[in-house]
Amino acid sequence: MSEVKKIAVIAGDGIGPEVVAEAEKVLRKTEEVFGYKFETEHGLFGGIAIDQKGTPLPQETLDICKQADAVLLGAVGGPKWDSNPKETRPETGLLGIRKALGLFSNIRPASIFDCLKDASTLKPEVLDGTDLIVVRELTGGIYFGEKFRRDGANGQEAVDTCVYNVMEVERIVRQAFEIARGRRKKLTSVDKANVLETSRLWRETVIRIAPDYPDVELEHVLVDNCAMQLLRRPSSFDVIVTENMFGDILSDEAAMLTGSIGMLSSASLGEGSFGLYEPVHGSAPDIAGQGIANPIATILSVALMFRLTFGYNDAAEAIERAVKEVLDAGHRTGDIAVDKSKAIGTTAMGDLIIAAIRK
Repeated sequence: MSEVKKIAVIAGDGIGPEVVAEAEKVLRKTEEVFGYKFETEHGLFGGIAIDQKGTPLPQETLDICKQADAVLLGAVGGPKWDSNPKETRPETGLLGIRKALGLFSNIRPASIFDCLKDASTLKPEVLDGTDLIVVRELTGGIYFGEKFRRDGANGQEAVDTCVYNVMEVERIVRQAFEIARGRRKKLTSVDKANVLETSRLWRETVIRIAPDYPDVELEHVLVDNCAMQLLRRPSSFDVIVTENMFGDILSDEAAMLTGSIGMLSSASLGEGSFGLYEPVHGSAPDIAGQGIANPIATILSVALMFRLTFGYNDAAEAIERAVKEVLDAGHRTGDIAVDKSKAIGTTAMGDLIIAAIRK
C-alpha cells in the first residue's frame, strides 16, 4: 500500500480558494488512478489570516506546514491590505513562511504549449522550442537587507541594503547546476557584475563552482541583457539562476512568454525533498468569486510537487498530459481565449483536466 503523504493546503486570498479547489480534485483523482494516498490539512494565510487572526502567518498554520511533506499554496494579498503596516501585510507572511520553512530557492518552469502560441504577444517563430526554468534565490538580497530612512542634505532618504554571502550563493547555484545536469546541460548565471559588488561575489562563486560540473555549459549574462534576450531568443535558455530581485522580475517576464501568467507553476525548495508549491500568478482580486480564474498553474504545481517532492513521475506526467490534451482540444479560460465568448470557467476547466488524467 502506498505511503500516506501529508499536504498542507493554504488557499489564501482572492482566486486562491477557487484554483486550489481544482488542484485538490486532482489529488483525489490521482489517488483513484495511481493508488497514491494523501492527507490534507488546511490553514489560514495572508489577508484572510490578518482579518481572522491579526497576523498573515498564524503559528497554527506554520505548525501545519512543518508537519507536512509538502505545502500547496493558492495566492495571497489584495488592495484591502495594501495600506497595512509592514508586519500586517500578506507579503510579509510570504517572506516569513519561506524563512521559517528553510526555503531558499524558487523553481519556475516556462514552456510553450504549441496550441497557445497565439496567446503570446511574441511571434510563433520566436517562441519555437522555448522550454526553460528560472531558479531564483529566495532568502537574500535587497528584499531581506536592512531598510531605513534618514535625513539627507536634500530631504529624507530611503535606503534598502542588498547583502549576499558565499553560502547563500553557492547552495542555490549548485542546485541550479544539478537541475541543468538533468535537462539540456546549459546554465545561465544572471548578475550585474559590472556595477554591483554583490553580483561580483555571485559571479566569483559561480566560476569557482563550475569545474565541479564539467558536463554543464555555463554562461554569464548581465540582467538587462537577459531581459532582452528572453524576448529575442527565449529558446536558447535552459536553466537560468539568479539572485532574489532579478529572479522575481525575470521569472514573471518568462511567464508571459507562454501567453498568460495563469499557466505557470512554481516550487520553493530547501534542503531535502520538502517544498512549497504555488502558481506564479497573484490573487487577482478583480476576478475573485466570479468562477473565471485559470486553474492550470495550480494544477501544474501539483504535478511539480509529485515530481520534485514525492518522486511520483507517472502521476506528474499524467497531469501534464491531461492539461495538454484539454488545451489541444480547444478549451480555454478567459485569460488565454482568443474568442472570449467561448471561454469556460474555473470548475469546467478543472473537470476537463481531471477527466483526462489516466495511466
